[in-house]
Amino acid sequence: MTEVRAAATPRPVVPFLKLPTDGEPYLEGSICTRCDTTFLGQRVACSKCGARDAFETKRLSNHGTLYAYSIVHRSFPGVEVPYVSAIVDLEGGVSIKGNLIHVAPDPKQIPFGMPVEVIYGDALGRKDAEGNAYVSYFFQPRKTSEKTR
Repeated sequence: MTEVRAAATPRPVVPFLKLPTDGEPYLEGSICTRCDTTFLGQRVACSKCGARDAFETKRLSNHGTLYAYSIVHRSFPGVEVPYVSAIVDLEGGVSIKGNLIHVAPDPKQIPFGMPVEVIYGDALGRKDAEGNAYVSYFFQPRKTSEKTR
């Protein structure tokens, strides 16, 4: 029987989350070199202009605005509720779904268009069958006095 060992460092929860050994985590997208449209993750065809294999990778912004959200009150066993599932429009034209944290799950506290930032951290303590830890991304309200990076 082969022994399975957990990775020494946490793994990204999705392939478009990059964890460089010599820097901060970031989200990666693809930009079409023909029409300059940016997409989340890797692409082989542009849904805007139809170009194929005309992409370069791009580091996505950690700043955006809240586009839509839902307060989740029922989930799988072991998932703490309520939580806020959100869609954020990142600066640069990419929309991404994730959890909005550090805000009360109350519609009065969550205005549409609210400035948010992407932060990175432990994926809520979850591990896979081999014991591997994961890093995820989350959104949190951005202080309005913070300058855009």
